[in-house]
Amino acid sequence: MLQSKSFVKKTRQGKVVKVVREHYLRDDIYCGAPFCKVCDVSAARLSSTASTVLVIDTNVVLHQIDLLENPAIDDVVVLSIVLEEVKNKNLAVYNRLRALCSNSNRRFFVFSNEYHKDTYVKIENGESPNDRNDRAIRAAAQWYQNHLGSAVRVLLITNDRDNQRKATKDGIPAETVESYVKSLCQPALLDLIVQPPSEDVTMEDVEDLRPSKRKTIYPEHKPMSEITSGLHRGIYHQGKLRVNRYNPFEAYVGSESIGDEIVVYGRSNMNRAFDGDIVAVELLPQEQWQEEKSLVIANDEDEEGDDVHLAPSSADDAPRVTNLNQVSTEDKNAMPARPSGRVVGIIKRNWHSYCGSLDPMPMPGGEGGVAHALFVSKDRRIPKIRIQTRQLGNILDKRIIVSVDSWDRLSRYPSGHYVRTIGEIGDRDTESEVVLIENDIDARPFSSQVLACLPPLPWSVSAGDIENPIRQDLRQLRVFSVDPPGCRDIDDALHCTLLPSGNFEVGVHIADVTNFVHPGTPLDDEASQRGTSVYLVERRIDMLPKPLTEDICSLRADIERLTFSVIWEMTPEAEIISTRYTKAIIKSCAALSYVEAQARMDDSRLMDPLTTDLRNLNTLAKIMRQKRIDRGALTLASAEVKFQIDTETHDPLDIGMYQIREANQMIEEFMLAANISVAKKILEHFPLSSLLRRHPSPTKEMLEPLIQTAAAVGLCLDVTSSKALADSLDRAVGNDPYFNKLIRILATRCMTQAVYFCSGDLSPPEFGHYGLAAPLYTHFTSPIRRYADVIVHRLLAASLGIYKLPDIFQDRSRLTSTADNLNYRHKNAQMASRSSVELHTLIYFRKRPTDTEARILKIRSNGFIVFVPKYGIEGPVYLVSGGQKGGGDWIIDEQQQKIKKIDGEVSYGVLQTVQIHMEVVEPQPNRPKLQLTLI
Repeated sequence: MLQSKSFVKKTRQGKVVKVVREHYLRDDIYCGAPFCKVCDVSAARLSSTASTVLVIDTNVVLHQIDLLENPAIDDVVVLSIVLEEVKNKNLAVYNRLRALCSNSNRRFFVFSNEYHKDTYVKIENGESPNDRNDRAIRAAAQWYQNHLGSAVRVLLITNDRDNQRKATKDGIPAETVESYVKSLCQPALLDLIVQPPSEDVTMEDVEDLRPSKRKTIYPEHKPMSEITSGLHRGIYHQGKLRVNRYNPFEAYVGSESIGDEIVVYGRSNMNRAFDGDIVAVELLPQEQWQEEKSLVIANDEDEEGDDVHLAPSSADDAPRVTNLNQVSTEDKNAMPARPSGRVVGIIKRNWHSYCGSLDPMPMPGGEGGVAHALFVSKDRRIPKIRIQTRQLGNILDKRIIVSVDSWDRLSRYPSGHYVRTIGEIGDRDTESEVVLIENDIDARPFSSQVLACLPPLPWSVSAGDIENPIRQDLRQLRVFSVDPPGCRDIDDALHCTLLPSGNFEVGVHIADVTNFVHPGTPLDDEASQRGTSVYLVERRIDMLPKPLTEDICSLRADIERLTFSVIWEMTPEAEIISTRYTKAIIKSCAALSYVEAQARMDDSRLMDPLTTDLRNLNTLAKIMRQKRIDRGALTLASAEVKFQIDTETHDPLDIGMYQIREANQMIEEFMLAANISVAKKILEHFPLSSLLRRHPSPTKEMLEPLIQTAAAVGLCLDVTSSKALADSLDRAVGNDPYFNKLIRILATRCMTQAVYFCSGDLSPPEFGHYGLAAPLYTHFTSPIRRYADVIVHRLLAASLGIYKLPDIFQDRSRLTSTADNLNYRHKNAQMASRSSVELHTLIYFRKRPTDTEARILKIRSNGFIVFVPKYGIEGPVYLVSGGQKGGGDWIIDEQQQKIKKIDGEVSYGVLQTVQIHMEVVEPQPNRPKLQLTLI
């Protein structure tokens, strides 16, 4: 059956055209019930013993997804119109709903009501699209009721009173979420229900909870129409709010409209905004802008609610600790005041689930065993969240997950609901899971559909692979890999052959992952969602299943494997004469660790062919590296930490800085060269749909802390270009051998984030990679652990005419969306790795209080932030404990980055060495931290 509708629209050129849309309706769309007497039940998803089938509306999905994910809620029909509405309104919830619908262990069935002749409804005259959609949901519920008859009860779940009233009038059973959940007689499920903001019970204060005491705590948010107008007129400024990790009362909003960061002091000026929210900010009058010296590191004993009652425009709206140590005699040396502002509206919320524990709080008049408590997130940037629970006794000493529902301006704290328990507080496995949840890392086992895409084991190169004309047989070459010790997912190998001409043939051989991961398969979909493998201290969470990462694709020694190879002819001066790309078969002769490769190169007694190849590669790599540096590439440094882990208990036995050897740098150099070569090749063939990686130049404001610190120790850094900065960093040497590394670590902190992008979204001048001083760059060399490389392998294969370009490359918006997801996943993986290091650092030092040497990185008005070279740890050292009064006997010079006692006996400067004591303390319940104190 064909439905068609026509309308006219005006094109960009001003022409009026008639558009006709055809809508095909069918009568053979199945209901998904296995007990149905009419439909084909081979693809049924609902259970055969279901007594009730639920039909849910869009708002139930958007607001109650935590409840729907609970296994107690099953036999749910998800209408295609609901799926589409959710996709348009909240992509994160849509992805969670899709996961439920594709999970073979759950009974969620997608019914295409928009394409069934009995459930499709046309929009009526004067009817809004929203009302039409509600009517379509009711029509589908009624069809299910008639279709299934008395075999089962069909129940429409909606919190929309009008929708429920109309359903009841039409004879369709309908209930609210709360009413249905209560009927299940599982009180714990009631904790998962999101209460709409209108039902929000105000908790004005911890001590006084009487409703009669309600008063406005926060300013009202401006409506979106006013925000849009204000942004257009330059009255408001838009940006992402980032809360200071050391001080939750201080946040920054990067604003393109004023070309600087706007500082937001205090909870009142933050006005209920969370870290990561896109906000509209109004600048305060310039006389209320605060000087740099008032920015402090806040202590754990500072109460989060201390400043919320202050006037929104007050410059004193900051934690009380900022008023310590303010010495007027040094005001002349204070840094210029920075633009300060207040949040006037939320453009896009960044609320998600948070991990932490409860801070119990009694509340009078609790009914039905309901207790009220404050949830304290492990992330100090998140305010306490008020929840109601019927399970207080069971979850008081547990790590739990809580979601935010609303934040009323009459309430000091946001309201939320309990989602689930993770485990015992302090347990290593529990705390590791917290790291994954906080960073949105998917660590679930791969589904049966994904595993079904893998070739059977044992797998080996077949005769068909060898005879395939697209694949070159390179098994005769002396190919080898060099990786970290214990590496099992080996995705790159090299060869270096001396040619009769005196030149070298150098090959970079990358695991041919796309030979096994095909576009559009469940395996490919899973990899594209995960985006990257995640490396924690004690384990690795793979992007692809282990049979691929550790066996089929891993370029292990003495085993034939498939590769995608980049092969150059190079002069002894490392000039590239020619480049070719080929699918290949290799047989690695050795899988070396960095330590083993370095030992071979350093041992002058060894003259075997493999060691000679290593030395030749190292010689070429040094020349290539120097050429990069001469072009302006930066040699930065980071504090990478390495743990020695007990194989049985998985507890850390030792901790230290990761050592970089020449062998590491040698491999890095050839991987960079391969990535650059491939970037040029794919862009040449696909100028509008290539996936590239760019590193934007840092702004002068971003580099200011580095310039200021360098000036304080007598260095003048030239930051006019990457080349100028690189040369300045090379000259930044002192008597102290660690001094230069510290400066480079500080420089790394000032850099922008490198990101993936679609070449059609930007102009060529924006493609550049600042850190590498390369006009073009991409990722090709790690397809086992990065999905970006999988995409680039497909682009390269298409550019060589090996395969047809997949459909995604014809849809730039999809490619852009994929790049955005890769950036999100890459950043989350980095954050999870850092959090894992912090967790294991806490475990290691819990029983090992230590005295050690530290370097001052940053001076603040009540202390300084230090870096501990031996352990790669950074943290605050307080000169005034706990924000106590009467401690104002320090003089701070922000300009010179010095802090000294008024009596002049003790002074400290930036980059200075200090002795500190490190031990694990717990100033607040369930929030252990590594405390650094000055000796």
